Amino acid sequence: MLKIGTLCLAMTLFVLPVSAASTPATLKNVVAALEKGYAGLQDVQADFSQKTSISAINREQKGSGEVLLKRPASATAMFRFNYSKPKQQIISNGKQVWFYTPDNKQVMVNSVAAMFAGGNSIALSYLTGLGHVSRDFDIAFATESQDKNGNYHLELTPKKPSPVLIRLQLTVSSEAVAQVQRTGEVKNLFPIISSVIHDAGGNRTRIDYSQARVNKGISDTKFNFKVPAGVNVIKP
Repeated sequence: MLKIGTLCLAMTLFVLPVSAASTPATLKNVVAALEKGYAGLQDVQADFSQKTSISAINREQKGSGEVLLKRPASATAMFRFNYSKPKQQIISNGKQVWFYTPDNKQVMVNSVAAMFAGGNSIALSYLTGLGHVSRDFDIAFATESQDKNGNYHLELTPKKPSPVLIRLQLTVSSEAVAQVQRTGEVKNLFPIISSVIHDAGGNRTRIDYSQARVNKGISDTKFNFKVPAGVNVIKP
């Protein structure tokens, strides 16, 4: 079973094709690509792949499937992860979260407020995009600031670390950054090429997204869950 806390932290980091920028950008340019890009996000549907390294047992877990995300103007973001491997679903209507494992015939139910309470409150910012990374994180270029395609590597340290997030690594599209350099605007609403989340237990999760469809008007009904007959409901 994949870790739900790490999954929720990572649900809004997406990938788009990129091309190398001709002139290396400043850190301010790269951060602007993140924040301005996510400002225009309303909803998205994308394929994803995930790889989690579990430190305590020296084991690696892999997952893949489809994700849907919607950001209502006056409510907490809604999301739905439909895993094809392993078979499971994580769904939220912005108030409740359901974690359904059909093979086990059980669903865990919790409130969004409880999931992101206390030291994990910074996770809530991911549900509305990366529009405030400069407020929530100390940001620097990684030791290797660009990859072979010119995309930018960032190291983000939360100003209020939590057990589920002590460090975040992002690779940001050089195409989106170049647009900021040229015009000050961003057309690429998903400037993240990859993300790596590190937690306090030494675990590491990488998530990549592809085939992103942006602002297509996803219905709210996609973010509700009806408990199937014969499924055991587990509440805190």
